[in-house]
Amino acid sequence: MAAAIAYEPPSISKAWAAFLAHIPTILLIWVVTIVIGVIGVVASLALTTLGVGLSSGAAGAEAAAGLGAVLGNLVQLPFTILSNLVGVLFVAVPAMHYASGETIDAEAALRVLMQRPVRYILAGALFTIVAAIGFVLCILPGLAVTLVMPVYVNKVFLTDSPILDAFSSSFQAVYGSPQGRVFAGIELLAWLLVLVVSVFTCFLGSLVAVPVATFYIQNAAYHRGVLS
Repeated sequence: MAAAIAYEPPSISKAWAAFLAHIPTILLIWVVTIVIGVIGVVASLALTTLGVGLSSGAAGAEAAAGLGAVLGNLVQLPFTILSNLVGVLFVAVPAMHYASGETIDAEAALRVLMQRPVRYILAGALFTIVAAIGFVLCILPGLAVTLVMPVYVNKVFLTDSPILDAFSSSFQAVYGSPQGRVFAGIELLAWLLVLVVSVFTCFLGSLVAVPVATFYIQNAAYHRGVLS
């Protein structure tokens, strides 16, 4: 059972207030994900550039350049995984907030993240693979999977359900009832609004629009009965 505020009708003003209360936490998440991402890109470019440099005028030039590119991608992979692991807190923090009714500080958020990192990495890998297959087959299946993410993250972080059970139950919660499908529509509109705000602010607005949307969507999920 979540906190009473979770079941109240969602509004932009309530989501904005929740965002303001969590600004230090959200700011830390942004900074950490950006820093990790930049380090990964720099490391990848360094290895790729080294491969190109070694290939200049040397025997096996193509092999050296190709090896540099491969190593560059490989070295970036762990940074990408770590960045995504921290980035999932954009959804997990609102989930924890509405579940407890408390403001989640940065220390609490990182403590929860570090308690079961392997579970969260595996859950993210499953979601990414299924969503990718959906987008390859057709855009709509991939989009349908993507809209399950707020419910899925909530279940992965706040319950002990096996990952596969968490995913299947999340999919059923969103698309197995009229209220769930209404929630999916609300979520889609919310992300379209985020896209519009981001585009018209040269994506600077996304620094605020994304976290506000995640608070709104979690509230909407509880209010619509998708989460309980």
